[in-house]
Amino acid sequence: MDSAGHLKPGAEIAGYRVQQKAHEGGMAVLYRVEPANGGEACLLKMPKLGFGSHPACYAGFDVEQMILGRVAGPHVPRLLAKGEGDFGPYLIIESIAGTPLAEYARRAPLPAGEVARLGAALASALHDLHRQDVVHHDLKPAHVILRPGGEAVLIDFGLGFHGHLPDLVEAESDRPLGTPAYISPEQLAGLRGDPRSDVFSLGVMLYLLATGRLPFGEPASAAGMRRRLYLDAVPPRRIRDDLPQWLQEIILHCLEVRAEARYATAAQVAHDLRHPDQIALTERGRRLTRSGPLKAAKRWLAALAAPPLLRKPPGAHLAQAPHVLVAVDTGCNSEPLFQALRDAVQRIIGGGPDWRVSCVSVLEPSLLTEQEEAAEIMRSLRLQRLIELHHWAQPLGLQQERLRFHVLEGGDAATRLLEHARSSHADHVVMGARGSSGLRRFLGSVSSRVAAEAPCSVTVVRV
Repeated sequence: MDSAGHLKPGAEIAGYRVQQKAHEGGMAVLYRVEPANGGEACLLKMPKLGFGSHPACYAGFDVEQMILGRVAGPHVPRLLAKGEGDFGPYLIIESIAGTPLAEYARRAPLPAGEVARLGAALASALHDLHRQDVVHHDLKPAHVILRPGGEAVLIDFGLGFHGHLPDLVEAESDRPLGTPAYISPEQLAGLRGDPRSDVFSLGVMLYLLATGRLPFGEPASAAGMRRRLYLDAVPPRRIRDDLPQWLQEIILHCLEVRAEARYATAAQVAHDLRHPDQIALTERGRRLTRSGPLKAAKRWLAALAAPPLLRKPPGAHLAQAPHVLVAVDTGCNSEPLFQALRDAVQRIIGGGPDWRVSCVSVLEPSLLTEQEEAAEIMRSLRLQRLIELHHWAQPLGLQQERLRFHVLEGGDAATRLLEHARSSHADHVVMGARGSSGLRRFLGSVSSRVAAEAPCSVTVVRV
């Protein structure tokens, strides 16, 4: 009988023919296989079972099987088949064509723009996973593949958590599981299922890509890992003085010890990486030294006295951090409509602590595009729109760091709004109804089309 680690080329399993071993890790073995009747190559995955195997090997395999059977989309591999043979259980999964993030990490430090591009792709993939009520809990460069088109794919869900499934990983282990260099403070405290744990691990990867170093090293003991509960990372700009302040701001925001001090969602990280000009810089982005011994001592005492953490489903965290996109036609000149839009925004964000609001306006291309001064005219119009959006938002009295402003260019307002809602992971769109705008010939179709095609809830405000 072949074992999980010794399947011979040519062996057939569930209609798939084994080609060669692709990878052998501590908990599982991967083989390249292809359908016996022809088709694209894929992967056969089996847990490493037998004498000396950790019980978590089988539990992790079960977890991955259950999670892959419930998630979908471009950021996870497809589960093609599953079963159990003489050699044990197996999964047949999609083979992702692309470049592992580990290859980029080996070239670090990378230019700030490339760090932002890779990080935004990873953060978007993470948010898509969290929206499906899953937390990965073992994020590291080896578990991320970048497709040729730039989309990130997350792999290896053996330590994952699903909000609607039993947590088999926790049941099989009495100690925190994860990769020591990337594990979050909550995991060290025994709390699983918080999406902000993945945000912390994302911050570790951004730090590595930006500096070529790991912020907390590669500790080999529980005591070494727990140092991140009270010792913060050396600021990246101390290592690399040409690093922009905005990138350090993002990285250190992800690496905050307390989960509530981090970005509330991976979508917020993705947005800031794609729009660094929108970031409100704080002391985080400017610091050049880590916290002193007094602050470290306070964190250490706080960690000792911390009460047991309460678990919530991943979706409950996202519900407290809505991203509201409000489409404002600044040429409307209707204060009643403007106020109605503000009232709708206030109702939606409620008293939630982690909301964000994006104020958006669509600017039609200039009719003077054939003239040399067209670009300058468009810049002036864009600046004017931004100022008008700021004026619209001022009466809301919202925290500046929670507001974002965007002027989108394009003749098809509905298409541009829908594209922005998708790319920015909006949870709710608020916009005015027909008859409230100077662009009367567009707005009827704009509001109805956005309401019909938006990937989220839509509120159409009427006066």
